Amino acid sequence: MSSIVLKPADLAPPATPCPVTDVVLQTEGLCKYWGGLKALDDLSLQFHDRRLHGIVGPNGAGKSTLLNLLCGSYAPTRGKILHNGEAIDAIRPHEFSRRGIGRGFQKTNIYPSATCLENCSIAAQRRVGGSFNIFRSRHSDRLLTEMAAQALEKVGLSHRRDAIASRISYGEQRQLEIATVLATAPSVLLLDEPMAGMGHEESQLIIQLLKSLKQDYCIVLVEHDMDAVFALSDQLTVLVDGQHLVTDSVERVRDDARVKHAYLGQGDEVI
Repeated sequence: MSSIVLKPADLAPPATPCPVTDVVLQTEGLCKYWGGLKALDDLSLQFHDRRLHGIVGPNGAGKSTLLNLLCGSYAPTRGKILHNGEAIDAIRPHEFSRRGIGRGFQKTNIYPSATCLENCSIAAQRRVGGSFNIFRSRHSDRLLTEMAAQALEKVGLSHRRDAIASRISYGEQRQLEIATVLATAPSVLLLDEPMAGMGHEESQLIIQLLKSLKQDYCIVLVEHDMDAVFALSDQLTVLVDGQHLVTDSVERVRDDARVKHAYLGQGDEVI
């Protein structure tokens, strides 16, 4: 597992101006129904620039559904999603990435036979547009390579740029997954269990990485590792059965009797 480089972001988020507030992304009465199943019901949240917003709840609470809505993979049944004050719930899925909303997945979503640099270059191409072909200009090649290299540096994988993705460690693959999101030059990072399947040492490295990244990005984090969520979150939202239970600071959520009863206080789970 490589060491994490903790330094200011070389790959800055897009310079799209935000409104007077620091709210980058928000939902208003957001709902997603599958027939009679209310996967997410009437959710109104605000996600702030340079803050990490943790999302927790039992299995089936609607956490991944929320991320799928925020990145355009699902269309809302009802309600709004706003990015920098502009409604985006009706735009096409690929336009979410073009607006600077990047999504990381619970299962590593990389090209195993490509190098680390190639993985990030392919991701960067999604933001720049067009497609890889023999008519690419040298300028566009250099731009993609620079974006990819900066993303790898940000997560501490510069020394692995030419390594085949399938041959690096699992922890490094999770770092690479985050790097591919950074290569799209996002302003918002939507991360779905980036520490899934990791040991303690690897998880600590990802925690340090996310602490660094939240200095430059709005991060929405779904994660089952509660120690990590507590260490990272500036705000914490608890979902239960598709419903919003509470959003507050970590300290207040931990002391909330409703949370202890509905989720973290069940059985051997304590907060």
